Amino acid sequence: MTQFSKALRDSQQMTSNAHSAALSALNGGEMMKAASDVIAARLEIMAAGLANPGQADLTEMSLMSSEKVEALSASAATLSSNMGELGGRLSRNAMEELALASRAASSMATAGTPAGVAQVQFNYAVGWWSRAASQMLTLNTEMLKAQADAMKPIHATAVANAKRLKR
Repeated sequence: MTQFSKALRDSQQMTSNAHSAALSALNGGEMMKAASDVIAARLEIMAAGLANPGQADLTEMSLMSSEKVEALSASAATLSSNMGELGGRLSRNAMEELALASRAASSMATAGTPAGVAQVQFNYAVGWWSRAASQMLTLNTEMLKAQADAMKPIHATAVANAKRLKR
């Protein structure tokens, strides 16, 4: 892959990441608005239940905890899965880098001249910078995905509750 092709690929990934980050921010704002609407509606339901316990909406009151637990459990499971995959990829990258460093060290040890050693060091260093930049871009992408995936069940529950309670 040429340097130009790599730069084009990376700029496309950065654009996609910016879009993902903006969408997460938008969804976060929507979730915060929905949560405040749900809290206001449920406070009214609880106040009405305190004023007249016989008319309390026990079904809605029982949902207050179970829905949170369900959404947070789904969020935690998704986050755990994404972080496990991310950790596995980082471990593989580290092992690959160790192998490349070992090969570079062997090449330096067998280089016939100081200029040969310098050339091997230079090639390894330039390759390392390229790999590090690519890996950081991939890490950023994976973290944005993990954040979005973790927020989905919480967002969905908050928005659905806000719509349902908006009588």
